[in-house]
Amino acid sequence: MFHRRAAKAGLALLGGSAAAIYAIDVTNENRFKNGMKQYFRTAHADLLTELNKRPSGQLPTRTDIVSKLKQEEFDILVVGGGASGAGVALDAQTRGLKTALVEFDDFSSGTSSRSTKLIHGGVRYLQAAIFGLDIEQYKMVKEALFERANLLEIAPHLSCPLPIMLPIYSWWQVPYYWFGIKAYDFVSGKRVLKNSFYIDKEKAMERFPMLKKDNLRGALIYYDGQHNDARMNLAIVLTAIRHGAKCANHTKVERLLKDENGKVCGARVRDMIKGEEYDIKAKSVVNATGPFTDTIRKMADPTTEPICAPSAGVHIVLPGYYSPSNTGLLDPATSDGRVIFFLPWERMTIAGTTDAASELTHSPAPKDQDIEFILNEIRGYLSQDVTVRRGDVMSAWAGLRPLVKDPNKKNTASLARNHIIEVSESGLITIAGGKWTTYRHMAEETVDAAIKAHGLKPVNGCMTPGLKLEGGHDWDPLLYIHIVQDYGMEVDIAQHLANTYGDRAFVVARMCKMTGKRWPIVGNKLHDEFPYLDAEVRYAVREYAATAVDVIARRLRIAFLNTYAAHEVLPEVVRIMAEELGWNSSEQRRQLEIAREFIDREMGQEARAQAVSNVALNLTREEMQQAKERFNQLDKDRKGHITVNDLRRHFRQRNQKIDERLLHELLNEVDLNKNGELEIAEFFQLYSGLKGGQVVQNRLVRYLDEASLEVPVHRSGGGV
Repeated sequence: MFHRRAAKAGLALLGGSAAAIYAIDVTNENRFKNGMKQYFRTAHADLLTELNKRPSGQLPTRTDIVSKLKQEEFDILVVGGGASGAGVALDAQTRGLKTALVEFDDFSSGTSSRSTKLIHGGVRYLQAAIFGLDIEQYKMVKEALFERANLLEIAPHLSCPLPIMLPIYSWWQVPYYWFGIKAYDFVSGKRVLKNSFYIDKEKAMERFPMLKKDNLRGALIYYDGQHNDARMNLAIVLTAIRHGAKCANHTKVERLLKDENGKVCGARVRDMIKGEEYDIKAKSVVNATGPFTDTIRKMADPTTEPICAPSAGVHIVLPGYYSPSNTGLLDPATSDGRVIFFLPWERMTIAGTTDAASELTHSPAPKDQDIEFILNEIRGYLSQDVTVRRGDVMSAWAGLRPLVKDPNKKNTASLARNHIIEVSESGLITIAGGKWTTYRHMAEETVDAAIKAHGLKPVNGCMTPGLKLEGGHDWDPLLYIHIVQDYGMEVDIAQHLANTYGDRAFVVARMCKMTGKRWPIVGNKLHDEFPYLDAEVRYAVREYAATAVDVIARRLRIAFLNTYAAHEVLPEVVRIMAEELGWNSSEQRRQLEIAREFIDREMGQEARAQAVSNVALNLTREEMQQAKERFNQLDKDRKGHITVNDLRRHFRQRNQKIDERLLHELLNEVDLNKNGELEIAEFFQLYSGLKGGQVVQNRLVRYLDEASLEVPVHRSGGGV
């Protein structure tokens, strides 16, 4: 009865609120329409046509770009190579302003590569706008929905519409959620991707067979966009470079330069690859450093008050069989009031996110309690026939959201990702807050502010609405078929290339070597489970990848998809990069060490080890005896621990050929305290984890199985 009253009251409130904002919606719709007309009147449709011609030729080398940064003076210097900074660089350069950009790490190395992979307006923000009559929230959603449509248009190879299911388990929720989702369609206007609709229980189970069916009444389906965030970020940077911007990654701002009047006029930077320092001179400097906004602001004005509150969001990746390949799931009200998405992505399943205040760090790491929270929420929505196991987590990562700080609020979940633009007394332009989807609009307003504050003289107005991104000029959905037919490549690899590089996929295909097989003719995989090729590593270097982490995390997404696979391809990635970049053996070892630490800390391997080490011993006396006997069969010398020498001897005695690299990998996977030895306590933890599901399919156990040793526990799967 309470729920029915609540539903009626909620619908009444929603109706009243909707009526109250209707006039605003019409006004804003007209404003958007007039704005679009103005874009194409004043931003010169003929110039946009010219800019949208597919650029030919190779990208300039990083060395060439750095040389220009040292020699020239720029209208705008952008600090930060995430989505916002890249957007500013592209906007400014295509207005005819001489533009430079520097990034401390790699392009998209921070928050912009660690999103939920959605291009969306924000359903929960619209709900907040309607209930609270919050005009600012409403404007943000409206703006984001316009930008969603634009992004799908300018980068069709990297983005696509995705149906998302909202399961309903109480009848009163049907009108409540139906109104909310229809309001989302309404606010989208003509830019709606596809209209939302209601389906009954039977059709919901057909779409999402692993869904919990007990008390399921039906479901609502609505559409948002999905993209490869790191690749999208890189495409924006590459497009800016194609148009003449000078963008350098792995370049740290040591301090800001000021003129005799105390105005910011450039930056002293350090090349993190070569170690040299130099000055970049610019008429204006834009701070687009995301969660590190206040760090740069304090360089300009040491007494300034902070405006950015970092919020950590954790995502996990599960095997692809956890979700259908073409439908996502939205949990609109988790046990603590958060929203969680459960989405297919890159043939895997991504789930998240959490939302909690965080310390500022360049290496955010997922915590096991956040991973367990997401898993518990998933268990509440999936069928009991699907066992959701901690060991099925293939990767996990944390990203710091740059939320604009409101001193009157403590709960970061209540903060919208509205952006603010600040011009400091020293002339530093800061863009802070915002969200991935609205990067282009944020960039436009930021460049407008820089022009006004510093009297810059652009050649033309904003050109970015409708401006194609790298790879999107000649892409079409059937491009992959041409790759298959022209180069003799496997279909899944051709699809991956087409959906990653767009019309540049042919360049990558031409770099592929012969396989020596009848089929496929070209295309050597780095890993059997993923469509990534060795040629992509060489191409990544041409796209400014300078470290092994740049490749495994952002040019290829393998570190985000499967940490074990990332470890396995790492030596080959480093070998190929060494050929391209001239690394000696010492540098190769350093790259391996840094990349392994990145995978372990930032991609969830350490959280996995913590989860296993926290497992309570749950073995029976008989199981413990069996585990101890197996341990002793390996520890022939009764040292109390197992080393790689013990494993080598064990396999040789049984005529099993295991190469040295694999031996070390097998030991490292079960060595929880990372001391190079497997102790009896760790051995018991391993078997307890196998029994409880915190560990699934351990490779060492599998190899021991082949030696016909008795196993107390048997599991399938695999992950972190």
